[in-house]
Amino acid sequence: MEKNKLAKIANLVFQQIINLQYSFFHFYIIGFIVIKKILKFLFTVLFILLLVIILKTCTYSSRQISVAAVSPMEISDTVAEKLSGAVQIPTRSFSDRVDTMAFEELKLYLEKTYPIIYSKLEVNYINKFTPIIKWPGKNTDAKPILLIAHLDIVPVEGESLKAWSEDPYGGKIDEKFIWGRGTLDDKVSALGILEAAEILIEEKFIPEKTIYFAFGHDEEVGGRAGAVSASRYFKEKNIKFEYVLDEGSILLEKALPGIAPPVALIGIAEKGYTTLSLTAKLSEGGHSSMPPQETAIGILSAAIHQLETQPFPAKLDGAVREMFDHLGPEMALPNKAIFANTWLFKPLLMNQLGASGSSNAMIRTTTAPTILQAGVKENVLPSTAQARVNFRILPGETVASVRERVEQVIDDARVEVKVAKTDGFSSEPSSVSSTRSPAYQNLEKTIRQIFPEAITTPSLVIAATDARHYHAVAEDIYRFIPLRMTHADLKRIHGIDERIAIEDYKNCIRFYYQLLKNSGQ
Repeated sequence: MEKNKLAKIANLVFQQIINLQYSFFHFYIIGFIVIKKILKFLFTVLFILLLVIILKTCTYSSRQISVAAVSPMEISDTVAEKLSGAVQIPTRSFSDRVDTMAFEELKLYLEKTYPIIYSKLEVNYINKFTPIIKWPGKNTDAKPILLIAHLDIVPVEGESLKAWSEDPYGGKIDEKFIWGRGTLDDKVSALGILEAAEILIEEKFIPEKTIYFAFGHDEEVGGRAGAVSASRYFKEKNIKFEYVLDEGSILLEKALPGIAPPVALIGIAEKGYTTLSLTAKLSEGGHSSMPPQETAIGILSAAIHQLETQPFPAKLDGAVREMFDHLGPEMALPNKAIFANTWLFKPLLMNQLGASGSSNAMIRTTTAPTILQAGVKENVLPSTAQARVNFRILPGETVASVRERVEQVIDDARVEVKVAKTDGFSSEPSSVSSTRSPAYQNLEKTIRQIFPEAITTPSLVIAATDARHYHAVAEDIYRFIPLRMTHADLKRIHGIDERIAIEDYKNCIRFYYQLLKNSGQ
């Protein structure tokens, strides 16, 4: 009896094991089928995704225009001597004054050095030292064009003076270079324009459209007496320009990984500029031997830390979007595929751009603490600590929106946020000029005629220029100086050993000569 019961139990257990194995097998079969279908679906999705990437990459065509190069015009070596002479006149800009004697000397020098322009064209001066030159065209109904530059330079003082290889105000000419302040920023542009205009006048060239030149004398300190007043002068005379061209962007060697030719960056917009004052206040200071849990310096430091660790959001639009749309097709794989498919690779791209200071500045409003002030003695706790933080504002944002976000990020009522006085530099971001206008197309054409190997592209100018003051008199404003530079050369602007190769200066003159011919037709 007991044996029968045990046998029945064993049989039942065995049967359950068989059923369980069958269930596991059945589940395995079903699971295998489901996994197979999921893998098939994923494979199909990946195949379609890969196909889209390949198709978009293959159809990501070049935006470079086809233009025949012009034969390089012969230019005398005397142009180097004339630029050198201007460099030897130290027209330095200081925040609180103008070096009057130097500007008077430069004024006389230019009148003597370019007698054809100053005798045959109409010349007026704004605030004594900013010349406005009018070259009348045949068609008085056509909108004129305006080429601008600036004649002032930043000073070279203190320890940096000792680091120069040559006298920054000496204008030395050796076998290859012209040395000194203004050879890159920005006497080179003003004199290049004057050289080109004199050649054309000597050739009896009469432009179809009227051409103006305006050379500010205080760009390095905000342009209030120069460009601001010149723009007001044109506005009062109801003069509207087809376009304005200023400095700002350049021909850059090895601009991005994967691009071998030099890139001609045509600035179609400019970032805004503001400095915010952050002030942390406590009701009292005290003795350093009995510090409280929080001090004014600590509160301010925490606020700055918040701003640095929570940067403004990165954006890929406007001028920067157009730049990558022009440069992307010129890149080799895999970079070309990445830029052709930003809908997929945008997070990767933004991460890479954000890793470099220069590229990070193109995709977001930047935050830069520049001045800290607190305390007068090491054993006294200050009740107030103050910092100045500089912001370069991306188009689409404003000074007001920057201040609002800063207050939100800091989120501390003990830190007061105000817009600081910045000696004329504070400005909203510029509007974005057209890349489809005849003016932009003319710039592209001229660049390709003089620098046929270059890739042209719109770009965003991250520094401040005089151009920002002319939006009241022109819808399209472009920023490009025809100088070929390396990344190392960029450090020479406002830095040590500013210089220009003589041949590069001649190409600068050739560019302005061709641009004036093209624009004046």
